[in-house]
Amino acid sequence: MGHREDLLEGAKRCLLAKGFMRTTARDIVKESGTNLASIGYHYGSKDVLLAEAYIALISAASERWEEDPVAGFTSPPGSLERFEEVWTDVITTVREPDSMWRLSIEIIAMGDQMPTVRDYLAKAQSEGGRGFIAMLMGVEESTVSDEETATLGKFLTTLMTGLIAQYSFAPETAPTAQELTEGLRRVIKAAAGEV
Repeated sequence: MGHREDLLEGAKRCLLAKGFMRTTARDIVKESGTNLASIGYHYGSKDVLLAEAYIALISAASERWEEDPVAGFTSPPGSLERFEEVWTDVITTVREPDSMWRLSIEIIAMGDQMPTVRDYLAKAQSEGGRGFIAMLMGVEESTVSDEETATLGKFLTTLMTGLIAQYSFAPETAPTAQELTEGLRRVIKAAAGEV
C-alpha cells in the first residue's frame, strides 16, 4: 500500500475510535505511519480525508447487504416476521462498539461543516432505502422502483436514523427488533380499524 491508501485506512480507524471532531491530523499520521505533508498532498485537507474515510466505511457496510440482500432471512418476504429479521440484523451492526453508523449522528450535528460528507450521506440514504426494501421484500435492488424508494424507503431510513440516535444516546433503552415489530403491528391494526 502507498501513502494514500495508508492514510485512508488510518483515517477509518481513527473515525471509528474517535469520530470526526476528535480526530486530529496527527492522530491519522500516527495511525497510518505516514507524515503530515502526505495528507495535504493526497487529499488536500484532513476534512476531505475524513470524508473519504467515512464514505469508504459506509460503502463497505452497504456491500455486505448488496452482495445478497436476502441472505440469512428465513421468513416470508414482506411479512412482519421478515421485518423483525431485517431489524435484528440492522440492530446487530448498530450495537457494535465501533459502529460506523453512529458517525451519522455526528454528521447531523455538524451540519454544514462537512458538506461533502453530508451530501454523500443524503444520497446514501436514498440508496439505503432501496436496499432496505430489497431485504424486506426479498427482491433484487434493481427491481425496486423510485416511487417505492421515495415512500417505503424513506420510511425505513427515517426509522434507521432514529434507531441510530437512540443507540447513540441511550443504548440501554433503545428498541429491540421485537419492539419495533410490535409497534408496526399496532400501527397496522389501528390503520385497519382493529383497535
